[in-house]
Amino acid sequence: MDGFHSNWTLPFFKVNKDKDYYIEDFEILTTILSALKWRQNNGRIKMVTDRRGANYYNKIGICSIWDLGIDDNLDDYIDNDIDSNIFWAAGKIYALRHQKVPCVMIDTDFIVWRSLKEKLVGMDICAIHKENISNEVYPDKSYFNMKESYKFDEDWDWSVLPSNTALTYISNDEFKKYYVNSSIKFMKGVAASSDRLVNMVFAEQRLFSICAEKMNKKSYEFMNLEDLTNGKQNYFSHIWGYKDVMRKDFKKRVQFCVKCIRRIIKDFPEYEGVIANVESLNRYYKIAKSN
Repeated sequence: MDGFHSNWTLPFFKVNKDKDYYIEDFEILTTILSALKWRQNNGRIKMVTDRRGANYYNKIGICSIWDLGIDDNLDDYIDNDIDSNIFWAAGKIYALRHQKVPCVMIDTDFIVWRSLKEKLVGMDICAIHKENISNEVYPDKSYFNMKESYKFDEDWDWSVLPSNTALTYISNDEFKKYYVNSSIKFMKGVAASSDRLVNMVFAEQRLFSICAEKMNKKSYEFMNLEDLTNGKQNYFSHIWGYKDVMRKDFKKRVQFCVKCIRRIIKDFPEYEGVIANVESLNRYYKIAKSN
């Protein structure tokens, strides 16, 4: 199975004005582990990014982790009228548009530790897990401020549970096109808004399930949320919720980064030199090698 990462760098500058582009140390490490573990257990993988992103990966020296290379055309894929502040994850939708199915979309903070072959037998579409509907995150359609030209499909079922798309498998091209086109149409249809959560998760996660329901395609989940987070499974790691912890607690950040480096060196010793040469990982590498 071919997988892909994606990284649209433009949203970075909406919240980091006047800064040079960078990726935080812990996410560099999860990106490396994510790519290498996918290659080890499941198939090939590429990075779909823009030219700024490709230059950054080349600068820090980790381009070799993607055996299918880097597609740096994301700037050309994304329409200019997409609000990069509100739709900060739109890059993955546009990246998906340009992938052949079957394919697996993987966030750079998500690691698949084992083969998914048996889990995907006979499936058309599958996301990591379903999410509960809450008014704070998944409000009713009356919440959205849409342009007059945009109309929600009256046949959409708003009661279906949204799908977290941090890990997403799609083998049906008809569904992929409908989902991507519906998401892009929605993003372009949103009028002035400052809500960076509700709009984005609708375009990315709720529409995934709504589109599946509309097309009579069952949307499976790799694992329910409780099983994913109870510490008893050994298939997946998703550090999304732990990022803020590491930003606030440097000790935990060090522990996490050192643990990742040791795992990379243990499982992929040929990449130790890559780790050693990434400047922002220097302090953690020295600790990892000292004990």
